[in-house]
Amino acid sequence: MATGFFHSGPAWRWVSGQNRAMRLLILGGTVFLGRHVIDAALARGHTVSMLNRGRHGPGLFPEVERLIGDRDGDMSALRGRAFDAVIDCSAFNPAQVERTVAALDTGTPHVVLVSSISAYGVFPPHRVFDESTPLAEGNEGYGPLKARAEEALARALPGRQAVVRPGLIVGPHDPTGRFTYWPTRVARGGEILAPGRPERPVQVIDVRDLAAFCVTLAESRTTGTFNAVGPRLPMKELLDACVQAVPGSDARFSWKPDAMLLVLGVAPWTGLPLWLPEEDPAVGGMLLGDASRATAAGLTTRAIQETAADTLAWAITPREPDWDASKLVATLAPEREAEILAGRSATDRPSGPGGAGHLRST
Repeated sequence: MATGFFHSGPAWRWVSGQNRAMRLLILGGTVFLGRHVIDAALARGHTVSMLNRGRHGPGLFPEVERLIGDRDGDMSALRGRAFDAVIDCSAFNPAQVERTVAALDTGTPHVVLVSSISAYGVFPPHRVFDESTPLAEGNEGYGPLKARAEEALARALPGRQAVVRPGLIVGPHDPTGRFTYWPTRVARGGEILAPGRPERPVQVIDVRDLAAFCVTLAESRTTGTFNAVGPRLPMKELLDACVQAVPGSDARFSWKPDAMLLVLGVAPWTGLPLWLPEEDPAVGGMLLGDASRATAAGLTTRAIQETAADTLAWAITPREPDWDASKLVATLAPEREAEILAGRSATDRPSGPGGAGHLRST
């Protein structure tokens, strides 16, 4: 079988002389991104094993081998196992990466690590960022630990890894409720508090598109680092897509400026999801990622109208028995939204925990 390397744009890609089914290990696999990665891998005919703590989705994927392990503890289930590639959806720090690579004592040809754009640390206002942007420093907090995890993988498997940095991951089975807030709020109808300028750019990545991209990288053994973010689109377009998902909706938007929302104690990113004050020196440009490298490597994204409709359809169905609500963010309460829309300016509680300094993209 002929193999080789060729240079395709900004990334190096491994090329096989023929397509073949692979033995894939998925780290994660039962909550959000991992379950969509498994869906994508199975749809392409691959043999899949998944490793996680076994706490969620006991009935999911009966055709998939289930291995029990703890990224912070016992990973012995991987001893002596051989896989063609690994897709790591659950590493949050370098120790977890190092422990996994050590447990794969037979070695692995390729690892796809799902990191985050939060690894960059700072997003100056109005500035598009790409993969050359400096990483966050230090060893504390979500973004810096993701950056250190990337570095740990590069040390352990030089030339055999791809790093995927998604922005806000959205779609069916999202445990955070961040994007889900918007289609479900539109479904309630009436006047809706909308943040900032209607034209301000936002980005999301549909979880199914991200999952397919991860499998593509594993199949091709592409190496490099990739911003897996969707196209930049105006916030108004995203909200209009949510309206289109609700036939006959009477939703109408009342746009309030950043400064007003901050004074009223609305928490950026969580209180009104996808809202970041555009002039914030640390996160004002967080939704301005350049995805051209990922697009060249095979990332494709669906229309925001499809994402909004499918997210709403999932959101209004009953939750699974083991649904974990602990990751749901504290979005703006309906009563507080009504007060702001009515122009009342009483002293209020913040609508969610933290502020711009506590953001995480994924």
